[in-house]
Amino acid sequence: HWRSTLYIGPDMITATAYMKGLWMECAWHSTNVYQCEEYRSLLALPPDLQAARALMVLSCISSALASLLTVAGMKCTNFVQSSGNKSALVLSGGVSFLCAGLLCLIPVSWTTNDVTTDFHKPFFSGGMRYEIGMAVYLGYASACLSLTGGMVLCWSSKGDETKTHPYLQTGQPSSPPPAPPYKSPEDLKDYHARSFSSITSSGYGLENYV
Repeated sequence: HWRSTLYIGPDMITATAYMKGLWMECAWHSTNVYQCEEYRSLLALPPDLQAARALMVLSCISSALASLLTVAGMKCTNFVQSSGNKSALVLSGGVSFLCAGLLCLIPVSWTTNDVTTDFHKPFFSGGMRYEIGMAVYLGYASACLSLTGGMVLCWSSKGDETKTHPYLQTGQPSSPPPAPPYKSPEDLKDYHARSFSSITSSGYGLENYV
């Protein structure tokens, strides 16, 4: 439940707790009886609840996609053999986890702001004053874990990329050095002849190299 409140009767014996979630609202009585009912009309819901529904569904889809991409990019799996492609998959999984964390953080922050604002209004005409439910705290925890996991995956994929391409880390040029100029066979013969004549003219005979 995202919002909850407790109503105690005048006799101090009967108590009823009302809880509202994304898909239904429930009532708990002191006799341990739960009564839940789904929302009858989608258009009758408040804008924050409609937005929370859509954003949480997108967050779950992004988390599932991030998990698949991360598993495919692990070194212990055989989905992709190239280390460069694995790094790209891990980076995509990290970005998906970051998106999932942000999509989860937006509705829980919105709900927290609405609940606290309505609770501290001096003249509140909305009936019961609700408090923050347990689902909001779980949403904060899951958003923090998703954001942390996404940042770790993005950082690890960057480290794998520098290991795969060490020239990116040492600052060496990425292009290979230019090839030496072409020399014809005649030029090579003249070069060897000049080298041989320079050696013999220096005073050392061929017998000195035997």
